Amino acid sequence: MHLIDKIKSLSESLQPEVIKWRRHLHANPELSYDEFNTAKFVTEQLKSFGLEPMSMATTGLVALIQGKPGKNTIALRADMDALPIEEKNNVAYKSTKPGVMHACGHDVHTASLLGTAKILSQIKNEFEGTVKLIFQPGEEKNPGGASYMIKEGALQNPTPNSIIGQHVMPLVPVGKVGFREGMYMASSDEIYLKVIGKGGHGAAPELTIDPVVIAAHIIIGLQQVISRNANPKQPTVLTFGRIMAEGATNIIPNEVNIAGTFRALNEQWRKEGLEKIEKMAKGIAESMGGMCEVNISHGYPYLENNPELTRRIRQAAEAYVGKENVVDIELTLGSEDFAYYSHVVPASFYRLGTRNEAKGLTSYVHSPTFDIDEDALKLGPGLMAWMAIQELSS
Repeated sequence: MHLIDKIKSLSESLQPEVIKWRRHLHANPELSYDEFNTAKFVTEQLKSFGLEPMSMATTGLVALIQGKPGKNTIALRADMDALPIEEKNNVAYKSTKPGVMHACGHDVHTASLLGTAKILSQIKNEFEGTVKLIFQPGEEKNPGGASYMIKEGALQNPTPNSIIGQHVMPLVPVGKVGFREGMYMASSDEIYLKVIGKGGHGAAPELTIDPVVIAAHIIIGLQQVISRNANPKQPTVLTFGRIMAEGATNIIPNEVNIAGTFRALNEQWRKEGLEKIEKMAKGIAESMGGMCEVNISHGYPYLENNPELTRRIRQAAEAYVGKENVVDIELTLGSEDFAYYSHVVPASFYRLGTRNEAKGLTSYVHSPTFDIDEDALKLGPGLMAWMAIQELSS
């Protein structure tokens, strides 16, 4: 039997077990940097494969699979944290934790990588080199668990030649996978503004410094940072999604709090854009008699898929699932902390199709009804194992 056929057979036979892992994780989600039970569960599974996982970044894990002696190392990454969302799915594996849900598929990523680990452990005498497994915490919360994993040595001893990561994609039908070479995802920084004025009675605005009006001018004014300063050929977006003014119909509050995100695909523009946002927000507030405190929580950098690596693993995927089941994916202004790895070693982040309209599985990630067609878990583990082996031999 050819190795690719053996991997397909192993992946298919493992599907019930991978689904079981995924459902356990889905029913028992944990928020960013609190993945203690998840890490314990992953550790138990890895040990059952004969591996020796090492704890890192408190709730992160790294484990090595040694093939036959070889010069190359490839890293495979999965994230483990859930989101603060109340699940609305009526399924047997529904979250048992109120207000916490695996709404971004990290349960899928973790279970799938466990499946990959089991496959590779069973065929380690049939490939050369080292596979480094990275199970990381905190992808959903700044500064991103990947940054902690890197600081604590996840990409050292040994340093991988490359790293690949997988993410569910509810816009792509199950059975298909998506790739994109080059720039793929944006940086993301959180912006918090506190507009301070002088509160008072709504009938006597002349006796106040109205922070609501100032905040409105700031929000509209800051869009000029994009429309009049950013290169229109370079995608970028500034969005404010939270405005809190604790006044009333006849009460002008003392302050207004605003929160949003700034996204870019160029690190120099990212730096310049944030500086302009701070300067303009403060300037508008001061010109209207108030003041604005600006707090920027620096998030993930942009994510660039190494073209050569992406081309190679795409070819491996075409061999595994058929060229007709490999699709192009578009650039997105979404962000991912996998980006940190892409700034250290050649990296590629691809998408696993999970959509099935016939089954009603169409909800997008970060929604309370997100779920996947678990047929994806027949494909995901074996595909990543095959791509890893092909990359080790390149």
